[in-house]
Amino acid sequence: MKIKFGTDGWRGVISDDFTFENLITVSLATAKYFSTHPKIQNGIVVGYDARFLSDEYGKLVARVLASKGIKVILADKMVTSPMVSLAAKNMNLAGGVMITASHNPPKYNGFKIKGDFGGSAHPEMVAEVEKELNNVEKNFEPEDFQTLIDKGLIVLTDLRKYYKDYIVNKFDIDKIKNSGLKIIYDSMYGSGQGFMKELLGIDELHDEHNPLFGKVNPEPLEENLVELSQTVVNKNYDIGLAVDGDADRIGAMDEKGKFVDSHKIFSLLLKYLYEKKNLRGMVVKTFSTTEMLNKMCQKYGLDITVTPVGFKHVCKLMLEKDVLIGGEESGGIGVKIHLPERDGIFLSLLLIELLIDYKKPLSELVQSLEDEFGPHKYKRIDIHTTEERKQEILNKCKSGNIKSLNGYDVIKVSDLDGYKFFVENGWLLIRASGTEPILRFYSEADTLEKVEKLLNAGINL
Repeated sequence: MKIKFGTDGWRGVISDDFTFENLITVSLATAKYFSTHPKIQNGIVVGYDARFLSDEYGKLVARVLASKGIKVILADKMVTSPMVSLAAKNMNLAGGVMITASHNPPKYNGFKIKGDFGGSAHPEMVAEVEKELNNVEKNFEPEDFQTLIDKGLIVLTDLRKYYKDYIVNKFDIDKIKNSGLKIIYDSMYGSGQGFMKELLGIDELHDEHNPLFGKVNPEPLEENLVELSQTVVNKNYDIGLAVDGDADRIGAMDEKGKFVDSHKIFSLLLKYLYEKKNLRGMVVKTFSTTEMLNKMCQKYGLDITVTPVGFKHVCKLMLEKDVLIGGEESGGIGVKIHLPERDGIFLSLLLIELLIDYKKPLSELVQSLEDEFGPHKYKRIDIHTTEERKQEILNKCKSGNIKSLNGYDVIKVSDLDGYKFFVENGWLLIRASGTEPILRFYSEADTLEKVEKLLNAGINL
């Protein structure tokens, strides 16, 4: 089967296209790509998440790399993607591999490549790995796991502890513990489970190994966090925090159990870094992210840049320019004071710190954004569809014939990534998923009614 890297890595259905055989092929191509890296003598880090067979897949990747003479720092237990990124950068390694399908449904698994800079591999890097896929040797048999450990080519390492030691130097943990804030954390059965409980002693939901994720996709969206919302209300928590399957994305509930989407989290963090941390730099957002950020940057005198969807584009700019904060609609946000990487746990701690420093409930802070920069309502709908119908709709968008959406005149259209139709005080974006057979419809406007009308106009295509 054809192996294709999408928005963030290669993902496939377990036992269908995500097989041990295909994983060996991808690992061999990765080994070939990294073999000429100037830091390759230091090795590559490999981690894995809480998904079905992830630990076995992780060991197989380690065996393939090590059989090619590459030293592998292998996680000794499940880890988050940012833990792998941190190790790649701070251990001065050539790069990293993370076995995860992130927020995808349980039947998927995946293979993410990390650069030596501690973030998602750039598109150019991934393209080089893809080029090698057809050149790898067939029927390759990696050496035995224990033999490679005995040779010192695989080194089992506690990456969770390594990450924790880093975190305690970045935050005032005692200040958080003594703040009086009542916090609950939902790891969504993902590989971020147990960490916040261990770090802060706070309550946690879904902190057990369940590769089916409780039959809820491990993506921190409102519809997937019903239990978190109810628990916040019933037990009077000040904030509910959630991370996705590999803990690189964030979602939140305010003290009333109301979902705070990633657009508002991004905006709040920008405000906090600018006002309380007195930090400066440009802002980077992906194509599907709120226009509120543009208004904030105008007020703060900051430059803002828009990239295609996918954090790898944000990461590249974070390495090339002085970026204060960069992120995407899906809850992946990177900040200047950390790695050029999304990190749900790091962002959760920043949000807690923000609440302490502003001394206001989360609901009031969100409302203050809307009071200052105007209402920005948002919704996304994902539709499973056939390839034929997907192309049909995308061709309609491309035709230039869409002049109105449910009575709202189209002012301009952008095709940076998919097709984005701007109307007065709102927009509709239609694009195909890079990792699943899905069409995504995104909309933002000054009222929820307008958002719904714009989404319906898109879906009716």
